[in-house]
Amino acid sequence: MQSRTLGLRGPRVSAIGLGCMGISQSYGEPDADSGRATLRRALDLGITFFDTADAYAWGANEELVGAVLREHRERIVLATKCGLVPGPEGRPTAVDGSPRHIREACEASLRRLSVPTIDLYYLHRLDRSVPIEESVRAMAELVDEGKVRHLGLSEVGPATLRRAHAVHPITAVQSEYSLWTRDPEAGILAACRELGVGFVPFSPLGRGFLTGTVRSLASLPAGDFRRGLPRFQGENLDRNLALTERLRSLAEAKGCTAAQLALAWVLAQGETVVPIPGTKRVPYLEENVAAVDLRLTREEVASLGALFAPEAIAGARYGPAAAAQVDR
Repeated sequence: MQSRTLGLRGPRVSAIGLGCMGISQSYGEPDADSGRATLRRALDLGITFFDTADAYAWGANEELVGAVLREHRERIVLATKCGLVPGPEGRPTAVDGSPRHIREACEASLRRLSVPTIDLYYLHRLDRSVPIEESVRAMAELVDEGKVRHLGLSEVGPATLRRAHAVHPITAVQSEYSLWTRDPEAGILAACRELGVGFVPFSPLGRGFLTGTVRSLASLPAGDFRRGLPRFQGENLDRNLALTERLRSLAEAKGCTAAQLALAWVLAQGETVVPIPGTKRVPYLEENVAAVDLRLTREEVASLGALFAPEAIAGARYGPAAAAQVDR
């Protein structure tokens, strides 16, 4: 496994991390046994960067991740998040970036993870009712107390990042980024490079769409949250499927899978970019990890980027409620 550094001051991590959310929620029925096997196989494959959050399955994801990984604590970088408050059905319904909530959330995450320190602690979403400076100062106090090593932000815009970074160094920004979600190119990627902040793309496979395995809404399990995303609906889905078919053809010509080609494109965006594709299945994990060794020419990177130009993608990535929680 190759490694990369998260920004100028961050930890050295595997070039591909593992997003753990899907083990416990959102993508069909949770499968704890398969998830545990996937976490163990990730360690075998050299993955050292694992991402969870207190909002995932009301904390159950942190408990599962902690139970498997805590005995390997010295060889991994463990990231979790606070600030999204799930409602009764598990979907985030509120954002709380208040100092009091951040402190209480951190203490609860430490207990669930069964670790003394969190390596990278993100504010999951910007709380528009709390100045970002107040939220970051509260997180910085956790660093001073040895409960957290590095700070991160998720789904923030350049102005918010700069304000936060002026209070305490931000190690990483996490946002959705893939061939079919290019929003970070509008400013946050450049801001991260300017400030020496690492960039962590979540859903680098387009929530599984770029793998070519999603052909219709009917192919998604009941309760799968993608059923409610605009890009997976009606005519939007049909238009997007045409793009994934071209991606599949290009991958076949390259001698790899569509997922590997899509991940290689994300990896080619810079040495401080560390994607965290999520899966709860060992075969998909092994397929994703192999993308680290796939080399793309500049021409191939540019061609893929042009094929999936933002204007070619049909539908918004979120519905109105979730979109309102994203800072730009």
